[in-house]
Amino acid sequence: MTHLVVDQLKFGYTERMIIDGVSLDLRAGEVLVLLGANGAGKTTLLRLIARQLKLKSGTMHLDESDVTKLSRRNLAQQIALMPQHENQTSTLTVHDVVSLGRMPHCGWWAPLSNTDHSRVEEAINVTGLSSFRNRSILELSGGEWRRMILARAIAQDASVLLLDEPIAGLDLKYQYEVLDQVRKLTKQNRLVSVVTLHDMNMAAMFADRVAILHGGKLLAIGKAEEVITSDVIRQAFDVEVSVMKHPTLGTPLVVPLHDFSKTRSM
Repeated sequence: MTHLVVDQLKFGYTERMIIDGVSLDLRAGEVLVLLGANGAGKTTLLRLIARQLKLKSGTMHLDESDVTKLSRRNLAQQIALMPQHENQTSTLTVHDVVSLGRMPHCGWWAPLSNTDHSRVEEAINVTGLSSFRNRSILELSGGEWRRMILARAIAQDASVLLLDEPIAGLDLKYQYEVLDQVRKLTKQNRLVSVVTLHDMNMAAMFADRVAILHGGKLLAIGKAEEVITSDVIRQAFDVEVSVMKHPTLGTPLVVPLHDFSKTRSM
């Protein structure tokens, strides 16, 4: 059973700490959403767990393994990161890119096995990219690109999914479909999924737990109704909001209180 524990993670440059003492304990089948203002440390935290950045201090364990001591190949077999930004100057097709998710399992130069091909096709299908599989990635829209990178992460077949803004650039229909698919995969395959989002209402509907970062520290963590409150949002985002219950789901519904009427006639 997948169990990811990060304890007192710290990372920064000279005197400025970007992640300052963050601890998380995540179990198989759990979806954790990270919320926070720009610069709060959400993306940095994902990159630390994926070992794209070197810890200043702290520990990370996946099951019984010290994440900092895993080989690069073993790390890639167990932890998949979907980045927010990626180089798009390539002539590969969608199928080629999704197939790269199998490289930690079969190696860079070995042909894909039947199992590898099956995983790639499943990932393409569940992200709605079947009709795009032979298309050059240079022809994709921003939303199609995001779905392709998600498909690659799914094909990687890791036990931990780290997804940085997976619904950025997607219309509302695909936002729901992508998050629904991530949740299904997490539950069915007993994964741990850590997802950064900006939409607090979407996070409240989607997450098992929500963690709110502020200034590199963990301001609050718990069920959405426990941490998505007007007081916590004021501290994290410096805005005034009203938080009520969703009329049908019962999840927190955040309503901004900013009044634009003063500038409408300008």
